[in-house]
Amino acid sequence: MDKVTNQTAHLFRSLGLKVGDSVVIFCQNHSRYYELVWGAHRAGLYYTPVSWHSKAEEVAYIIENADAKAFIASSRFEEVAIKTKQLIDDSVVCLSIYNNIEGFDFYEDARSSFPNTPVTDETSGREMLYTSGTTGKPKGVKFPLNGKPVGCAPSDDLALQGEYGDETVVMAPGPLYHASPLMSTRAAHRFGGTVVVIDKFDAEETLRLIENYKVTHMTCVPTHFLRMLKLPEDVRESYDVSSLRLIMHTGAPCPVETKYAMIDWFGPIIFEVYAGTERVGGTTITSEQWLAHPGSIGRVATGAAHVVDESTWETVPIGEIGVIYFDSGEEFVYHGDEEKTKAVYSPQGWRTMGDIGWMDEDGYIYLTDRKSNMIISGGVNVYPQEAESRLITHPKVADAGVFGIPNEAFGEEVKAVVQVVEGVDSNEDLEQELIEYCKEVLATVKCPKSIDFANSLPREDNGKLYKRKLVEQYL
Repeated sequence: MDKVTNQTAHLFRSLGLKVGDSVVIFCQNHSRYYELVWGAHRAGLYYTPVSWHSKAEEVAYIIENADAKAFIASSRFEEVAIKTKQLIDDSVVCLSIYNNIEGFDFYEDARSSFPNTPVTDETSGREMLYTSGTTGKPKGVKFPLNGKPVGCAPSDDLALQGEYGDETVVMAPGPLYHASPLMSTRAAHRFGGTVVVIDKFDAEETLRLIENYKVTHMTCVPTHFLRMLKLPEDVRESYDVSSLRLIMHTGAPCPVETKYAMIDWFGPIIFEVYAGTERVGGTTITSEQWLAHPGSIGRVATGAAHVVDESTWETVPIGEIGVIYFDSGEEFVYHGDEEKTKAVYSPQGWRTMGDIGWMDEDGYIYLTDRKSNMIISGGVNVYPQEAESRLITHPKVADAGVFGIPNEAFGEEVKAVVQVVEGVDSNEDLEQELIEYCKEVLATVKCPKSIDFANSLPREDNGKLYKRKLVEQYL
């Protein structure tokens, strides 16, 4: 791995990429994915993995927004990659990996001619992941580069140093364009562990891999738990999962019943981490702590949490609901958007992920709602404005509201309510037409799974949609 990633770093230098420049990676889960990640890391670059469910317009937006100098795409997504290339500036270098893509340089051929020793100016790079924001457009979460050698572990890797070592076998069944799978497996590499890469999650296959590779650590989202728990009992019991020492779950709140069942099955090795891409702070909770405080997301890992009434910016009493702020975490900016960066701060300098909840007398935090209208479906953040903006452009739609409703498997699913223009029939055929209309430009996870029709939508006098009134009808 060291030799190949050194070659990759040299390749990036040969393409004119300097320390602090950005590359965008559009690839499926694969062991070779890490060649790009670690190659960019060794070259001091920002690397942005993009969801392989994205449409060309979405990928092109991130390439442009990130000021990316290179775009590396998997041949598996050739059609989207070619269309993306047509939408971006000609100055962006386009490389294909695994197989050739017409109009792209082939990564493997380009890399092979370079030395396998470090570049002369080797320094640590950093991920720059994108998360949805209040405007509906993804925004890049950018941390400063530390200027240190590649061997100096960042804080997120150091958090796992006590768990990971030469005997560690880590599996993260989620996509590597998400923070938790990427960070947990990257840390495993750093501390000498083995990583088991899954192309696509399958509940029974995951159990087979745990048994076959003696997996010791796994990072999941609650959707993975639900799918494994729904396997027939004889199937679940037929696999030896005793090698597991820790299962970390992130990404979305876990239903209480689901977590009880997982602890009962695997034992008290379930460890929850509440955090965000922005790393403004976070909480952790062990199985034993959770059993004593069911439903909690834990206590703060570093610093302190503050439950705030944003009308007064005062902390609320124990047990009362407010917006959760943290006084710890790394400094970051939303790339190219100073106003969005400022919006996460309180007057005290605390920062929030926009979640609402309360704290008990022992310092354990419980989430009750989301400050924004963010939908979390299967651990993926979805902002409804994108689907609303798409629906409203359809010639048969007068108005539209999009929000999340409960879904047993995914936590939430995307729901839309549409007001049609006068004279248009609202029926099942139109529902499917509108869903497919969204899918033309948006990733499937962002599109409504179902659409209802209404005579009008509850809008305030200033034109803002009073979404809570819609949501209440479906809860």
